[in-house]
Amino acid sequence: MQFIDLGIQQNRIREKIENNIRRTLDHGKYIMGPEVRTLEERLGQYAGTEHAIACASGTDALLMALMAYGIGPGDAIFTSPFTFIATAEVISLLGATPIFVDVDPETFNMQPGKLELAIQALKTRDRKIYPLPSNTGQELSKLTPKGIVAVDLFGIPADYGSINVIARQNHLFVIEDAAQSFGAEYKGKMSCSLADVGCTSFFPAKPLGCYGDGGMCFTNNDDIAALMKSIRVHGKGTHKYDNTRIGINGRLDTIQASILLAKFEIFPEEVELRQKVAGRYATLLNGAGSVNIPGVPEKLKSVWAQYSLLAEDENRRSQLQDKLKRNEVPTAIYYPRPLHLQPAFSNLGYLEGDFPISEDCSRRIFSIPMHPYLREAEQRKIAELIDNI
Repeated sequence: MQFIDLGIQQNRIREKIENNIRRTLDHGKYIMGPEVRTLEERLGQYAGTEHAIACASGTDALLMALMAYGIGPGDAIFTSPFTFIATAEVISLLGATPIFVDVDPETFNMQPGKLELAIQALKTRDRKIYPLPSNTGQELSKLTPKGIVAVDLFGIPADYGSINVIARQNHLFVIEDAAQSFGAEYKGKMSCSLADVGCTSFFPAKPLGCYGDGGMCFTNNDDIAALMKSIRVHGKGTHKYDNTRIGINGRLDTIQASILLAKFEIFPEEVELRQKVAGRYATLLNGAGSVNIPGVPEKLKSVWAQYSLLAEDENRRSQLQDKLKRNEVPTAIYYPRPLHLQPAFSNLGYLEGDFPISEDCSRRIFSIPMHPYLREAEQRKIAELIDNI
């Protein structure tokens, strides 16, 4: 059994993929070729944004968005500690300071109420209100709140209705880290269109993934879009030797764009297949006393990048994973240690206990196989193994 079975998908569209790659080989425009622009147009239309800017990875997408807002030393960005390191890594790469905000125990996404407390704490320089960095190399009084990077973990959009209101009240921009949620919906709007800028990833394991690295930024802001287009090509101005700002080499390869175009043709169908797989899991695992199953808030649609369960405790998680492994069922842990306790962020001075929900989830969470082509018999086997421990 595969954790994510890309082979079945490839078999469906192998001829289309090969034809698209062959077309790219024939025209030879391997960097920023016509397929890149076609992909931007189609995905921008799908997400419902005016601009879609393809780039080299989901990490570059986040980095480009922050660079477009001029983020640097002395700036503070609020984000989640329960996510992949790239979310906060790009903040630190620019010399800014990540301010972590604990997550909701049901969706694993940023809690708007905790966000308000974190903003208040930073503005008043009062760690009694909410945990703040204690060892940033800069005094709290010199940190200026600038923005929010909210994460759509496992495919469920964060609560942007509340987050965007809080941002406007505090004159902050919002970036949607939609690395895991392209194809999801929030109250009738598509993921990647829910904030000032949406950033997604095309890493192979994502709901829409290429066969290498890739990413895309989405926005309705003309000025921010122009800046991100410049930044992705070394700060390009009117031509490639006119460098108007510091940028990066953040371009998406044409061959990866051609692969994504083939995959995108069946993507809407695969999103619906993911709903069916998740629905079967919910039915089969409902009442399994050893785990809590994920839920999706009303009027939201998850794209189910992962199907993650919460065990009773860390020991029970190990027992479940061991039993599944013995029966050739792969599992994974996203994420075994929250970011505020990672060595890479030890300079911030956060302590164990600062974000109890993220810490509790890290000790209990594990993910089981999830992809559009998971068979009912496979799901029944998984459910029986979990239910009988």
